[in-house]
Amino acid sequence: MDGVEALPPLRETIAAHGFDARKRFGQHFLLDLNLTRRIARAAAPLDDGTVIEVGPGPGGLTRALLLEGARRVVAIELDGRAFGPLLELQAVASGRLELVEADALRLEPRDLGPAPRRIVANLPYNVSTALLVQWLHAATDIADMVLMFQKEVVDRLVAAPRTKDYGRLSVLAQHVCEVRRLFDVAPTAFVPPPKVTSAVARLTPRPAADRLADLRPLERVTAAAFGQRRKMLRGSLAGVFSDPVTILEGLGLKPTARAEELTVEDFVKLAGLLDSE
Repeated sequence: MDGVEALPPLRETIAAHGFDARKRFGQHFLLDLNLTRRIARAAAPLDDGTVIEVGPGPGGLTRALLLEGARRVVAIELDGRAFGPLLELQAVASGRLELVEADALRLEPRDLGPAPRRIVANLPYNVSTALLVQWLHAATDIADMVLMFQKEVVDRLVAAPRTKDYGRLSVLAQHVCEVRRLFDVAPTAFVPPPKVTSAVARLTPRPAADRLADLRPLERVTAAAFGQRRKMLRGSLAGVFSDPVTILEGLGLKPTARAEELTVEDFVKLAGLLDSE
């Protein structure tokens, strides 16, 4: 498709530009085209709207998105060194690739192209959770997300109550989205290889009517509850409710329970009572 298929292997492109991964950007390059195309296919359909990629680096996943038929890719990269290989890719992409040099944390999905907007990314490890929380707040503007994280982050995203991985991120993500683990990726797939296994997850925002319009109350409640997760809720929620015992009992919850015992729905009900305080 276009001239993308005729490009040299990514390793050659990286070597030609002397582009090495930098720890301060949380970079680990994914070079296996079979694997990147698998990620791109998981994000289908790609032939309408806008595909937003964060942290493309030398463009391994970007190539795959274009090869899998993405109509329009907006690639956001903070590291200016990446623009050597990315500009080569843009030159053969027949107008389907837009490059943006910026911090993705300062951008809103709605400003990056027409809907439907899909975010597909091998996220920089050092900002992956912050980016996800930002996108959960902007879920109305996002059709779907296929994202690679450290495996431990995906473990938290899909965790059920009463498990060690269940926490604030589990509640926020599962309330806003249907979350599905897709597959794990071994460290050997990356250059340089990270010290941990990675995993790919798909997060599909639920209909607006099925989730809170404002996530901030849910963030406050979960931050308090899980910030002191070994405390009973009557103690950990004392900072957000003047009388947490009455609030909890009114919802049929035990004040002596701990955060991991509550369901996502329980936390949403608690968040709904913050305004009444």
